[in-house]
Amino acid sequence: MPTIKSLNKWANAHTYYPLDLLRIALGVFLFIKGIDFVSNSQILVDLIKPVQNLAGTMIVIHYVAPAHLVGGILIAFGLLTRWSVMAQLPLLLGAVLINFIGEMNVSNLIIASIILLLCIFFLLYGSGKHSVDYYLKMQQ
Repeated sequence: MPTIKSLNKWANAHTYYPLDLLRIALGVFLFIKGIDFVSNSQILVDLIKPVQNLAGTMIVIHYVAPAHLVGGILIAFGLLTRWSVMAQLPLLLGAVLINFIGEMNVSNLIIASIILLLCIFFLLYGSGKHSVDYYLKMQQ
């Protein structure tokens, strides 16, 4: 717990609007990706085809879209950012790995890698000073 407090203190002292805009853009991107998976579930089924024989594919299908939808909203508003990012990490690691297991799609690999790196950054950085988390903390 002391490490999270020290990370929050550092992040609040070094907060900038471009980082907040980047966090909001990440959340909006994940939310839009969740809408894309809900509206066209065949894309998700096609993505999971290389690992279709493994157990738990239905769990994965029912976890990806809601995690992106809810996580995207929470990350965009800066509410429970670290928890939301932790929920995204297995999905993004899977997105990167599917490119190596199945058919290689370079553009999907680049996008998934960039989003994974951004999520790792916000896992360490937190939500920043311009977020709902910070607002609620100041109201106590």
